Amino acid sequence: MAFVVVLSWSRRIFLRFYLNQRMDNFLRGHVAAFTQWNALPRILLYDNLKSAVLERQGDTIRFHPTLLELSAHYRFEPRPCAPYRGNEKGRVERAIRYIRDNFFAGRQWTDLDVLNAEAKLWCETTASERRCPEDPDMSVAEAFEQERPALIGLPDNPFPTHERVEARIGKTPYVRFDLNDYSVPHTAVRRGATVTATLKTVAVLQDGLEIARHQRTFGKGEQIENPEHVAALIERKRQARHHRGQDRLAKAAPSSVAFLSKAIERGHRLGSTITELENLLDQYHASELEAALAEVLDHDAAHPQSVQQVLERRRETRNEPPPLAMPLTRHEQLRQLSMRPASLAGYAHFTDTSADKEEQNDDNS
Repeated sequence: MAFVVVLSWSRRIFLRFYLNQRMDNFLRGHVAAFTQWNALPRILLYDNLKSAVLERQGDTIRFHPTLLELSAHYRFEPRPCAPYRGNEKGRVERAIRYIRDNFFAGRQWTDLDVLNAEAKLWCETTASERRCPEDPDMSVAEAFEQERPALIGLPDNPFPTHERVEARIGKTPYVRFDLNDYSVPHTAVRRGATVTATLKTVAVLQDGLEIARHQRTFGKGEQIENPEHVAALIERKRQARHHRGQDRLAKAAPSSVAFLSKAIERGHRLGSTITELENLLDQYHASELEAALAEVLDHDAAHPQSVQQVLERRRETRNEPPPLAMPLTRHEQLRQLSMRPASLAGYAHFTDTSADKEEQNDDNS
């Protein structure tokens, strides 16, 4: 979308491009024009676009309420063009034709920022150096300097043009805004949030405090992540996995609590130690693991290999075969499932054939 403002007497042009025609960009164009000129006209004449005029019946006009807020903030009067009165907006239409012929013709650009930078330079040089239609003896820039005293000064604070929407963060640490997902800390899930956005950034707030800030993207279906959010989530999952493993070992082999404490004191990694003990628990019975842990602790050792050596020695003493590794799920609910074995009594007559053979021999004789 091209946002164009033309001053009525000097013909000074403001030109800015946006990706769409939404209300937030309509407001941004006003604020950018007023800021660049450091002033604004007392009356702004609008074509009958929906961003300005919601409804019109005869001379009765219903302006967009957000436009009225903007006009009240900057103290200008909005006026709509009369229908079918081309002369009322002729200055703007001639300026658009001038932009098309003198700015766009043969021009190439790589992105929107480059295009807007070139548009600003063109407005301040080529467009301002042309002759003023009201007084051909002056340039547009000279006419603008004479017109400036009749313009309104800017208020102390600009009108807020950032987008603001209420959102809900679900089970995953992402908040959706403008068809894209932005990461948030994992502690913010399952709660409401407020998303504020400019053309450059997207900020997420909870309870009035900013919890995340990202560079804005205008794609679709993209996932924008802060590496710190991802790292914190991975660490949280790792800790939760360790806690689940510790709880399981403590229930199956209570001596594992003291064993893990000693292992940490001696600098062993907690995660890998828990994983090795869980593997031993899967291969051997819980009572065997408890006995091996108790023996290792009596010898003041705290390494999974020591536990495995004790388990192997106890197995060989009983002349039992090596345990087969059975990969089991780590999901606790699936581990607790039990199935009642089906009765095989009904299949006995398929295997017990001796009585049938005797009866068959008697019949043949």
